[in-house]
Amino acid sequence: MSVIKRKSERSSVEFEHRFDGPGIMRATKIIDSDEELNGKGRMFNEIVLEKDCGIGFHVHEGDGEIFLILSGEAEYEDTDHSKTTLQPGDVTITYSGEGHSITNVQDEPCRLIALILYS
Repeated sequence: MSVIKRKSERSSVEFEHRFDGPGIMRATKIIDSDEELNGKGRMFNEIVLEKDCGIGFHVHEGDGEIFLILSGEAEYEDTDHSKTTLQPGDVTITYSGEGHSITNVQDEPCRLIALILYS
């Protein structure tokens, strides 16, 4: 049987200084549990970063994370600490053993999808 999850039924949470990043990260759960990802992942969220807000640099161990930028722009820092600007439609993949951070430095909010899958 298929599952339908209505947008109006999703829960949201705010994290201040997520991984020592600046400001507040607002996350709305698309999927609520590992079981809904068939045990293959632990997070599938829509994230909103207002101006000067972000997720601090962190390393993934045993899992990886995919970002899909939906709107706005953000500064992305990769494992080697190189930085680049992400725009709508851009995708990043961070594998186990690698790290990343993301910060919105623009006036418009940055909306993205974040998916964490187990290695």
